Amino acid sequence: MDIATVVGLVLAQILIIGSILMGAGLAAFVDIPSVIIVGGGTLAACMVAFPMNKFTALGKVLKKGFLFSLPALPEQIEGMAEYAALARREGLLALEEKLESIKDAFLVKGLRLVVDGFPPEVVRDILANDLYAMQERHSGGKALLDKMGEVAPAMGMLGTLIGLVTMLKNLSDPSQIGSGMAVALLTTFYGAYLANVVFLPLATKLDQRKKEETMLREIMIEGIVSIQSGDKPAMVKEKLKAFLPPAVRAAMDAAKK
Repeated sequence: MDIATVVGLVLAQILIIGSILMGAGLAAFVDIPSVIIVGGGTLAACMVAFPMNKFTALGKVLKKGFLFSLPALPEQIEGMAEYAALARREGLLALEEKLESIKDAFLVKGLRLVVDGFPPEVVRDILANDLYAMQERHSGGKALLDKMGEVAPAMGMLGTLIGLVTMLKNLSDPSQIGSGMAVALLTTFYGAYLANVVFLPLATKLDQRKKEETMLREIMIEGIVSIQSGDKPAMVKEKLKAFLPPAVRAAMDAAKK
């Protein structure tokens, strides 16, 4: 569970709803036609913009913003050094015994390629292709959320125009003016809310997740190729530490002393 995502969304709701309750009250901000225009319109527009298989994966995309965990990079580097020590001590085939206990499918695939005797350049190419495919999947999810963040305010503006037309056509009937004005204002509010509190922040979070996972996979690729080359564990560790920020490297060195 990503605590920052949950806390951020909950805090945003508390601040917005709290401000509403201190003002006109929550009931004044509930309008079903506005919800239909913004919510339904945003989904419909994104169905036009994306293939159905991309659109139906929206739930999985949103899930990644909340439930997404990766091992800490220092721990992963230490693990790669341990595999290097095992390979130098007992040979590359000894890594096969470790595969069942490894949960990361990418790492298992890379070590399996090494155990099966694939050339180092082929191992690197295959894993690089897997990494590229992962990046494309993340980019597709982010693109969907970016589009929803773009469309929601536009649908809010469309609802505003509908509300204004309704209001202007019924100026002679004062009872219709209030409902028309409500749709006009609330659709703009709903569109801005969904875009700036939900869709765009989650798109940014997915982009951050892609960068984090890309770094992890790059560390794995370099580690696997180094293990296959027979590098010493200390050499493997130093190679992989180059991916880390200086402060994290210093912490790893301090922990070793």
